[in-house]
Amino acid sequence: MKLIVGLGNPGTEYNNTRHNIGFSFLDFYLDKKNISVTWKSKFQGLYCEAMINGEKVLFLKPQSYMNLSGTVVREYLHFYKIDICDLLVVSDDLDLSLGNFKLKDKGSCGGHNGLRNIEDCIHSQQYKRLKIGISNDKTKETKDYVLGKFSKDERKTLDELFSYLVSVMDDYFTMDFLSLMNRYNRKNR
Repeated sequence: MKLIVGLGNPGTEYNNTRHNIGFSFLDFYLDKKNISVTWKSKFQGLYCEAMINGEKVLFLKPQSYMNLSGTVVREYLHFYKIDICDLLVVSDDLDLSLGNFKLKDKGSCGGHNGLRNIEDCIHSQQYKRLKIGISNDKTKETKDYVLGKFSKDERKTLDELFSYLVSVMDDYFTMDFLSLMNRYNRKNR
């Protein structure tokens, strides 16, 4: 069983914000794959189940706010007996330009508070990530920037990237992660 976690903040006021890119991508992916979604609530998270390539997959949107996502992730890993090697976290990344992404199989949180909390709660940095670039506007406070909404032009760029990432996610379910990183990771453009 795999656990795919999209990070974000609950509440309509956070829809279309940079920090909610994980939630947005999960919704986009499930819609594009015509996966019938019934979100259920458990352990301060919204989740849905799907069978992909003969394997059960849980898609999770923690509802505890970004900085407390780790508690929710830990509960799902424990309850469903999912190994950390089957965890993939989708998050925003200030160090990647909008329209870019990076797959990582381990490493530090890079200053991302949601990832930091996950690492604190699962006691490991050995989990897979799909980091989606949101750029960084250094003229604004980081908190204000990540909680800001995407412009129409930014949303268009993001939708094009999301369409591409559907293939990346499809391959995630069929390839080993090193091969996936070798196939898709590229320099920031």
